[in-house]
Amino acid sequence: MTAQSDQSQITAPNLQVEAADGVIYRYRRFGTPSQSSLPLVCLVHFRATLDNWDPKLVDTIAAEREIILVDLAGVGGSTGTTPHSIEEMAYNAFAFLDAIQLYRYDLLGFSIGGFIAQEMTLFRPWQVRRLVLAGTAPRGGRNIHLYTAGPIRDTAFSDNPTAEGLLTLFFEKSASSQAKGVEFLKRLGLRTAEPDTPATLAVRGAQLVAISAWGIRDDTRLQRLASIQQSVLVANGDNDEMVPTENTYLLAEHLPNAKLSIYPDAGHGFLFQYPVEFGNEVNAFLGS
Repeated sequence: MTAQSDQSQITAPNLQVEAADGVIYRYRRFGTPSQSSLPLVCLVHFRATLDNWDPKLVDTIAAEREIILVDLAGVGGSTGTTPHSIEEMAYNAFAFLDAIQLYRYDLLGFSIGGFIAQEMTLFRPWQVRRLVLAGTAPRGGRNIHLYTAGPIRDTAFSDNPTAEGLLTLFFEKSASSQAKGVEFLKRLGLRTAEPDTPATLAVRGAQLVAISAWGIRDDTRLQRLASIQQSVLVANGDNDEMVPTENTYLLAEHLPNAKLSIYPDAGHGFLFQYPVEFGNEVNAFLGS
């Protein structure tokens, strides 16, 4: 199924496809197909589903290309069980893409989605044209083995995540950043039809194990990045407390063809604080 140009994150229907791994994947596909651009496959953050993508961000990108959002195995409306490793999550993503017969694409990975996107690019480099890594870290990076103790960890681990918790996790403490966070929360409420299924506590547990394994400090793992020869846009806020910004600099340092972009007065959710600016930057990068 190809995208429909009149759709957006607010109106695009939930689709599903059964893959060879036995999982029925829920996804949305919309935007502006063209002969000159590939679809952009987007992988979302910890405990998130299709509904956690900011409509203003993805619609800005979708104005120039197709967007594909997907719940991986066990997440949201997809069936199956969420794996306990990033590698297995990457193979889930391949199963989904094979099922929709998409064999060449661009990738955007945010947070844990960026971990998965790196593995996908390493495992099937012939399929990924360009890569966008947002608020993420290399395997074996810095200070990501466990979230920082205090409000960040308490909020991330909460049995009952709240909209207000996203302000703590994603936005700086400044009044200006918090105000942008409130605007973001309002935008998440714009979609009322066909809401996705919230991520379960089992998803939280499995993803935490995968994140912890990925985050074990190991500088030798940084050498893997030299094998990613694609052009990569590496972006973050200047004070990400969930996946510390120092990891973004590490990615830019070790990826052979990286473009670094740091947004001011912003944290982990910089892409939701600057949805139009980052969306336009993504389109410019993918179209260059």
